[in-house]
Amino acid sequence: MSVNPELVGRDFPPTAPYLVGREKVREFSRAVFATDPQHLDPAAAQALGYADVVAPPTFAMVVQDLTLQQLLSEPDSGIALERTVHAEQRFRYTRPIVAGDELTAQLRITGIRPFGKGAMVTSEAEMMDAGGAHVVTATSVLLIGGEDA
Repeated sequence: MSVNPELVGRDFPPTAPYLVGREKVREFSRAVFATDPQHLDPAAAQALGYADVVAPPTFAMVVQDLTLQQLLSEPDSGIALERTVHAEQRFRYTRPIVAGDELTAQLRITGIRPFGKGAMVTSEAEMMDAGGAHVVTATSVLLIGGEDA
């Protein structure tokens, strides 16, 4: 089965709230070598005006992954994980993610472009805080290989 072109424009349900934990931010920061003090030390982050440690920009992938799991588990998607490569990633922030944030994300499929025997699937995950304010939009492009690829 090839990628279902009817996915374009599909909105998935919002994810369950994800509570951003201080230790998760610290672990992620160390993993991506984000060693600036605001990522690890609450006092350094507070000196910059934040309530707690600030997540590195790519931390949004942790929450976006919850939305991509929705897409990958969609029975009519035509997307098989074993034929999927994460080809591109972008973030558009309104404000940084901070420990203590409670984020929900909603995925929308914004484009499908045929590519050889497969397709490139573009999606946007809008992440909002507990008050409903926009925090970040994460855009991903997945390269889906064809069944004979």
